Amino acid sequence: MRKSGQPTINDVARIAGVSKKTVSRVINRSPLLHADTRARVEQVIGDLGYIPNPQARALALRRNFLIGLVHDNPNAQTVMNVQHGLLAGLRGTEFELVVRPVDRASPTMLEDLRHFLERQRLFGVLLMPPISEDDGVARLCAAIGCRYVRMGSATLDVPAQMVASDDRTAVREAAACLVARGHRRIGFIGGPAGFRSAHERRAGFDAALAAAGLDLPDDRVAEGHYTFESGLAAAERLLDADPRPTAIFAANDEMAAGVVHAARRRGLVIPDDLSIIGFDDTPIAAHLWPPLTTVRWPSMAMAHAAARKLIGEDGDQPAHFSSTLIHRASVAAPPDVPPPPGGGGSAQR
Repeated sequence: MRKSGQPTINDVARIAGVSKKTVSRVINRSPLLHADTRARVEQVIGDLGYIPNPQARALALRRNFLIGLVHDNPNAQTVMNVQHGLLAGLRGTEFELVVRPVDRASPTMLEDLRHFLERQRLFGVLLMPPISEDDGVARLCAAIGCRYVRMGSATLDVPAQMVASDDRTAVREAAACLVARGHRRIGFIGGPAGFRSAHERRAGFDAALAAAGLDLPDDRVAEGHYTFESGLAAAERLLDADPRPTAIFAANDEMAAGVVHAARRRGLVIPDDLSIIGFDDTPIAAHLWPPLTTVRWPSMAMAHAAARKLIGEDGDQPAHFSSTLIHRASVAAPPDVPPPPGGGGSAQR
């Protein structure tokens, strides 16, 4: 055993009684090995404290130990949550994370993305919505041999290459909650056109109202862009209606925060005069006053599972995840409906 300096791959091979190529196969997780050989080499690696050279490994595999996150998402908090989930999934491994924003409206988006993937020689990439909803991006990854997982609000691919929530069902539950509290004039602020999540959340909302026999006139619908400013502008328009909505569902928490500000500008009290529900359960939902009832989108759990799929630790990693309605203090019965027996709203502290 070496008395000084860092152990090398030659030291591992000599002590384990195998060739350097066999050690390399163990390090690179090649399936072409007997279990006892793999165990013996791994034992020596552990005993020596040998750390493989990442540059040499990358050269042998023709891939860097990098996982990419590709996104074109206007909500910085959502992107941050996904990063946290990916990093948690990569913790304890040799992989690192690189983040690449792209512009899906650019005519050179696919070409630019190809150059990025080929230049970085990524081991794999997580595609966030709405980029993940573009089948052309998935075909590009497959064509250049880059592993990918698509993240979305509905089924987008085979289970091994997808992590998805069921936004439609979650929003249907949220809208049904408002109906159950007695609301009949409910406004809706949707996400930007071209986002699958916007379509799924609108479909869930429509289904809940249809089941209750309620209509959704044009003056109770507004499109936002998943930003605070767009939620504020959309809420101003909805609250100009006569009669105005007694409740508003916003397709994400940033826009719901805009609704809160618009309501307060008019002197409306939440939830006495106006009930509000958001989507995502980002930190802003709990920090608003009153705290926001919202749908918890399991973005971090989805990203964690995606990381494990990308690095080959799939195992029992799920492809489908459930969103959860989180009851806080921003929902109550409308002013003309008495509270349920026992008082109380739906607050959950």
